[in-house]
This record gives sequence, C-alpha cells and structure tokens, in this order.
Amino acid sequence: MSLKEQLFADLKTAMKEKDTIKKDTIQLIRSGILQIEKDNKVELDDEGVIEVISKQLKSRRDSLPDYEKSGRQDLIEKLNKEIEVLLSYLPEQLSEDEIQKIVEDAIAQTGASTIKDMGKVMGIVTAKAKGRADMKIVGGLVKKMLQGK
Repeated sequence: MSLKEQLFADLKTAMKEKDTIKKDTIQLIRSGILQIEKDNKVELDDEGVIEVISKQLKSRRDSLPDYEKSGRQDLIEKLNKEIEVLLSYLPEQLSEDEIQKIVEDAIAQTGASTIKDMGKVMGIVTAKAKGRADMKIVGGLVKKMLQGK
C-alpha cells in the first residue's frame, strides 16, 4: 500500500471515529500533495509524499515556540497532536548518535575542514537523512563539528 493510499484509508477511519485533529492533519497533507501534483503535472511517489509531510512537520515545529510564548495550552496540545500524526507517516527518525555518524562520514568523504565546506557536507547528509531527521538539528551539528576542527 502506497503512502497516499494509507493516508486516504486513515482519513476515512479518522472521519468514522470523529478524530478531528487527525482528519484535519491528513486533509492538509493530501491538499499539499494535490497542489504539488497539479502545479508540476506529476504523480508523487512515496518519497515525494514524505517530502510534503516533512515540510508540514517543519512548519509546525517552527511555530511551536510562538504558541508556547503565548501560553495557549489548548493550541500547544493541538499542535503536538498534529506533530504526532505527521511523525506516524514518516520513516523512523534517526537518533542524535546516528545523525552524528552520518555527519562524520560525510566530513571524511568530502575532506571538509572549515565552515566554508558546510555546503558540501550538508549535500551528502541531506541525501542520507532526508525525512528521517530535523535538518535544523543536522545543520547545527555539522556547523559545530566543522568549527571544532
């Protein structure tokens, strides 16, 4: 079963169970997929769908600190539930140790020694960790490791 089919099946289940947060989150994912498919006249595969979900996850994680500053606990809980739903469709997330190993391998592979080489390292790391790690964390780790050299 493809990821798009899984999303459609889960949408029907969420509607039957009256789980509005899951239903709304899946509908947002599906509308993002449809938008890209119509704009680019392509049929997204699982990798493309994962990219859409990753972007939605990033936007929610980026807005979480603003919600926390406002002190609106109801909105924070809703956002955290949406993040959980999005994570359930992504491949298993990498641990920090696994990310560090990928970064170390990329640095060795590129021969990077200064912060100017960050782009080369990030290119390799992004290809290996796409959809499985928060790129903000990865970028910070690459920067820290290159500055330490």
